[in-house]
Amino acid sequence: MIQRDYLIIGSGIGGGSVCEGIRQYDKKGSVTLVGAETFHPYKRWLLSKQFLREKTPALKKLPYLDERWYESHKIEARLGTVVTQFNIDRRLAVLGNGETIEFKKACLAMGSRPVRPQVAGIGLGNVIYLRTIRDALALREMSQSEKLIVVVGGGLLACEVAASLRLGKLKVAIMHRHQTLLNRYLDPETAAWVTEHFAKQGVTLLLGSSLNGFEGKTVLRNIQTKSGERVPAGVAIVACGSEPALDIVRNTPLSSPLGSPVTDYLETEEKGIYAVGDLAFYPDRLMGGMRRQTHWENAREQGLIAGANITGKKRQRYEQIPYFWTEFFDLRLDFVGDFNVAPTRVQLTGSYAKARFVVRHYQGEKLRGIVLCHHSTSDVEAAKSELRQALGK
Repeated sequence: MIQRDYLIIGSGIGGGSVCEGIRQYDKKGSVTLVGAETFHPYKRWLLSKQFLREKTPALKKLPYLDERWYESHKIEARLGTVVTQFNIDRRLAVLGNGETIEFKKACLAMGSRPVRPQVAGIGLGNVIYLRTIRDALALREMSQSEKLIVVVGGGLLACEVAASLRLGKLKVAIMHRHQTLLNRYLDPETAAWVTEHFAKQGVTLLLGSSLNGFEGKTVLRNIQTKSGERVPAGVAIVACGSEPALDIVRNTPLSSPLGSPVTDYLETEEKGIYAVGDLAFYPDRLMGGMRRQTHWENAREQGLIAGANITGKKRQRYEQIPYFWTEFFDLRLDFVGDFNVAPTRVQLTGSYAKARFVVRHYQGEKLRGIVLCHHSTSDVEAAKSELRQALGK
């Protein structure tokens, strides 16, 4: 039986930054990082952006830390490996190859997985979920020979992928059940402006269209909507959201429908077991309530804090104003605050016409979120400070 001080399950950015946090405070403790992918932790957010745009995929730009960092810091990375069983009471993890790791402390960092719509034809060839490097490479190869690529969804990932493919001079359509893109995060007027921007860039918009299924014998030929329309397509990218990958701890206190519940120190109710990133359902002391975020910045910050806390030599709360960003075509949008509930009113500063503006989201008289278009890093930090001050924090 293998014995380790720390076991990190998941080799995404969350798992990688946990290792980084551990080594800041514990130079000698034994650490094993287990991940299903064969790659060391990498910048997954690049897959929908530069990775698809560039003529030659920039694999060298993807790693979060150089592979040699893990070796020099004595992090055992077991890549291409899955954990099949996780015993909380005995502190044991069984790997796919049958080996067992006995650990003192652990961190869950398995991330999330794409939501698979319950429709016919979901397993057809050329129906892709963009989650891994292999997915992105497959999409690059398939898209070059197809006449029309349809992106199903209207959120951040869907918009980024559609824009990146369109910048490559490909014919792209977005199928979304709502009438505007990014409707989850933007007020109706701003969402309409973004949607119009996509149309001006030559993206075909199939809005108000709900997916009913994929048609074809072995590979995709048509996408069917619930209204009965058939859209010919050679490739479909499904971007309909994600769900926490909690299978190995299902039906335990480490799992809930909304994620893995943790304290503000990112520790679960099982002492010595932590959760970070797309899994962590944490108390938001600044914005209020419980929250789960699925963005790169959040996973990295949580990983560093959990890595420090798990050593027992540091005790730090995770208290961050929620933040994420996106870019498509010639636009960049930064989101600061809470966008889970539609605002009761918004305040626009700047100009849509000049593609430089700030939109403040209010619930009653309370400022809850700020959207910035084409603003500097210092402006984003100022927005975080403004929101903190408005919250009395």
